[in-house]
Amino acid sequence: MSSNRKLVATLACRNQGSRLYGKPAQNLDVASGTRIIDNIIRCLQSIEMIDEIVLAISFGSENEIFKQIASDHNLKFIVGDEDDVLSRLISAAECGQATDVFRVTSESPFLYFEAAKYCWETYNSNELDALFLEPIIDGCGFEIISLEALKRSHREGSLKHRSEMCSLYIRENADSFKIARIAPPSHLQRFDLRLTVDNPEDLVVCRHIYKAFESHAPRIALDEIVKFLDRNPELIKLTSPFTESGYKTMFL
Repeated sequence: MSSNRKLVATLACRNQGSRLYGKPAQNLDVASGTRIIDNIIRCLQSIEMIDEIVLAISFGSENEIFKQIASDHNLKFIVGDEDDVLSRLISAAECGQATDVFRVTSESPFLYFEAAKYCWETYNSNELDALFLEPIIDGCGFEIISLEALKRSHREGSLKHRSEMCSLYIRENADSFKIARIAPPSHLQRFDLRLTVDNPEDLVVCRHIYKAFESHAPRIALDEIVKFLDRNPELIKLTSPFTESGYKTMFL
């Protein structure tokens, strides 16, 4: 890490979902009991620039499982308001004494981890407020945002900016923040694919991928996933009804 920066990955966790309950805690592999969030955490732990991971858990008895998951992985956690996701991420960052936040979602098991080092170096060398890895396959990107930028977003933004769209205020006010967008290779800019779990069909696809590449977990190369899906077009077809809506608001 940069000598005066601390990069903390924060994962917003809750079990409520209108289409699929308990998305982060769904099994990628039933036999081993490997959950979506387990693979995410292990992948994040393998990224050398990330100094710590903190779970930002929503209030509610249905979310108690995430406290156990934090314990299983020897992680810190905070508990906060379900709707004010941004406040939870800020509290998680403060818990980890972060200067900067590495943000991924807790229901997307296959991160484009290969870009993390370059993005962190770019973020630091340009003294950015925020860096967005995009456009990329839904579920595989990440954001690096300064804690101060997140606090400003919470202070100056409205309810919608405090929802799960945590970087929306920064995106809508890009002229008043120092930001960068880093695009991955063109073959990973596939808007016909999605690798985030929001529907039962998404989970089916991610389970097939994990089974095919389990020996490489948690660092399953996105290039290989794309090749696998292209060899199995029936899996792409399963999630095709959801791709358009998923990308509609992703890259504001």
